[in-house]
Amino acid sequence: MKTNFSLLFFLKKPKNYTKGTVYFIFLRITVAGIRAEMSTSMNCEPERWNAKAGKVIGTKEDVKIMNAYLENIKAEVYAARTLLSVDGTEITADSVKCCYLGKEEKTHTILEAIRDHNVKMKALVEKEEYALGTLRRFEVLERHVANYIAEKYNRTDLNVKRIDHEFIDGFDFFLHTVKENDTNTANKHVKNLKKIVSICRKFKWISNDPFFGHTLKSKPVHREYLTAYELSKITEKQFTTQRLLQVRDFFLFSCYTGLSYADVQKLKMADIGIGVDGERWIFTYRKKTNTRAAIPLLPIAASILDKYKNHPYCLNNDRALPISSNQKMNEYFVEIAAISGVSKTLGNRIAKRTFGTTVTLPNGVPIESVSKMLGHTNIRTTQLYAKVLHKKVSKDMAMLREKFVVQLSKPNNTKESKISADIAFIREKYILAPEKQEAFPLEK
Repeated sequence: MKTNFSLLFFLKKPKNYTKGTVYFIFLRITVAGIRAEMSTSMNCEPERWNAKAGKVIGTKEDVKIMNAYLENIKAEVYAARTLLSVDGTEITADSVKCCYLGKEEKTHTILEAIRDHNVKMKALVEKEEYALGTLRRFEVLERHVANYIAEKYNRTDLNVKRIDHEFIDGFDFFLHTVKENDTNTANKHVKNLKKIVSICRKFKWISNDPFFGHTLKSKPVHREYLTAYELSKITEKQFTTQRLLQVRDFFLFSCYTGLSYADVQKLKMADIGIGVDGERWIFTYRKKTNTRAAIPLLPIAASILDKYKNHPYCLNNDRALPISSNQKMNEYFVEIAAISGVSKTLGNRIAKRTFGTTVTLPNGVPIESVSKMLGHTNIRTTQLYAKVLHKKVSKDMAMLREKFVVQLSKPNNTKESKISADIAFIREKYILAPEKQEAFPLEK
């Protein structure tokens, strides 16, 4: 047998121990470093026990009977292990112990863990504590894991204790090859599997962490956004169809507020109030992160709200804008892009990126403010949406270039010292002071 297997008889002190009391004799079964213990119903005085041999010391008849009894237990445990091996059952310390005692080992499978998680998450989705899309991803994980187990192990399910590095690496390879997932998509499925395994460890279905030392390498993703020219083409395009006009207005509203589809869908006129500057603001809580967002209304976003304030859908449903289903919106986005002459795939995500990359940052809005308006809890998330444009880099470097020109035009005796001061200034601002880089996020 390749699996490391060992047996050990040892004395175990009773809970209510008093001096002179005998010790209980226990058997410890160890398989691959995992232990299971059980009582032999025998006891012995500590001074009469040979710990190295695992036997009672002595030559009397009662001692011989006890040692023979222990040897018989050991033989039956070995026979139980052999029986499990013949049946093709996974050999664990608990399975050997249960087989010897004639009990059925309580096991848990990985698909059982995923289904149990999904049932609980579905109940939380109904209470709006999770998004439906999150549940869908774990349902996809369930199908992928089931397909992988069927292909790799020729089984319908697998004991969760068999999840190890080999299983994880094989599943990752399966996602890349059979399911043809890209690196980042496969990483998301593996991360979701890691969450399931963590729950299994919490319930003590497994004792070790099979993800320990496992690393994921992601690839940088090009996140599209609309340029100012593309945004103006959609804004200025005249639509004769009412359904396309409403969807275009929703898209523009997202571009100028940074709100997601779920946030706009639940937006009410009561969420519009007067801000500290005396202008209209949106005060709402982001559905995804449940963080409070306060967004000043730009003129085009305010005009869209005023346009639909008396719309029957808004009046009957207490909503700020008439919103179609997400599926319908995506269908209409294709038409809007084609009619407007924009080659990019429109959607709510590209609208949020446009808010960060085209509407706010290039016009001097600090990234900290953009992060607050987008409802991000970490400014690094904002940096993924709001990339620094070449236009802003050019503008910033033009100011620096002008400063160098002025310094070079001064007398030589002060030129070198001033350039040194400028270099020190640049080092402090853009290299040595990460807290200052947040206001000028250099693209890696």
